Amino acid sequence: MTTPRTPPIATRLPAVGTTIFTVMSALAAQHGAVNLGQGFPDFDCDPKLLDAVDAAMRAGHNQYPPMAGIGALREAVAAKIQRLYGRTYDPGAEITITAGATQAILTAVLAVVHPGDEVIVLEPCYDSYVPNIELAGGTVVRVALTPGSFRPDFGAIAAALTPRTRAIIVNSPHNPSGTIWRADDMARLAALLDPTDTLLISDEVYEHMVYDGDEHASASSHPTLAARSFVVSSFGKTFHVTGWKVGTVAAPAPLMAEFRKVHQFNVFTVNTPMQHALAAYLKDPAPYLGLAGFYQAKRDLFRAGLASTRLRLLPSEGTYFQCVDYAAASELGEESFCRWLTSDIGVAAIPLSAFYADGRDQRIARLCFAKRDDTLRLALERLASV
Repeated sequence: MTTPRTPPIATRLPAVGTTIFTVMSALAAQHGAVNLGQGFPDFDCDPKLLDAVDAAMRAGHNQYPPMAGIGALREAVAAKIQRLYGRTYDPGAEITITAGATQAILTAVLAVVHPGDEVIVLEPCYDSYVPNIELAGGTVVRVALTPGSFRPDFGAIAAALTPRTRAIIVNSPHNPSGTIWRADDMARLAALLDPTDTLLISDEVYEHMVYDGDEHASASSHPTLAARSFVVSSFGKTFHVTGWKVGTVAAPAPLMAEFRKVHQFNVFTVNTPMQHALAAYLKDPAPYLGLAGFYQAKRDLFRAGLASTRLRLLPSEGTYFQCVDYAAASELGEESFCRWLTSDIGVAAIPLSAFYADGRDQRIARLCFAKRDDTLRLALERLASV
């Protein structure tokens, strides 16, 4: 009798291993650290949203919904986009409900990127973008955001555009830096893309977290960009339910038709009662319209506490992340510093180098302030010794 044997396989993602987020969260648990590394809240969502889920389940909404999402939710999303950004999308043909934004971005990439196509990513970038492109057989073209400010370098973007460029992925508000693109940035991008057939995948999951009176500049609000864009958003980020994994994509009908071809075979559809609950909850715009004020108060509390430390605050214009330059406090490299901060100080952070392919070290760490105020105060007490 032969010994059972698992056949060898060639990995599709040879560079992918355990993420720094998993490593730092495990280290935080080991040392009892305040986990400001991973980007999710430690507080509950609105009980009204939970009541709406319960009501949907008890009303019998527990079987498969339509592949693209229930009509009421797609109509609510289209109405919200029109109200906020002035773009009219057809709920039937141009809005799809997804299993979170990560699935939405992968599906968009798989729908339009063919082997040999180039896709521009702006580093530092969210860790799913590059593997998504590689799974589609595309070639990743990395363009660095301006060091220090993390503003878009339009000269570098223009230089990276070639006849093989199939898409560019833009994220605003930006994870990890907390910077935002403004309307003139979107206009400059539109001017670069207008002569090309390059598509835009616009990751806007933090759209309702923009501070200090600024407004979110959505690709939806710029007509020529909207005509070539997949615009991605997230109910999980907006309503403090990241574990629900429900997102949305808006795109012109020809793009959405291709998106849905992939969507129906890699997910097919999304949790039914959550969709009905979200459709009901969206009837009141107050929760998402008030989100910027809610998080700005947390950001300001956190920044005020950090101001007395040797951690230099970088701008946090949006998202729920605060980046700090720790060069005045330590000569350690970013990953070593974050490990030390977790084990010795008791606060977990993420090294910015994790968001670059070359692991470049700028002595910057990312902290998440989507936490209860008492959690933030405990972290600040510990960080006071840095």
